[in-house]
Amino acid sequence: MANKKYSDKASDKIGEVMHEFKEGKLKSSNGDKVTDRKQAVAIGISEAKEKGLKVPKEKK
Repeated sequence: MANKKYSDKASDKIGEVMHEFKEGKLKSSNGDKVTDRKQAVAIGISEAKEKGLKVPKEKK
């Protein structure tokens, strides 16, 4: 059985951000519309970390 990478709440938060991205409503910190999927995932992970949810450390 594989270990989970993210907690359930962190996964939900990332899912919410991805939903915003798909609708075209996600904006970056400087106010520009996000068009890159990887950037959207990074924003979701960042927001989950800010809330103190379980997110793995960045690989080096």
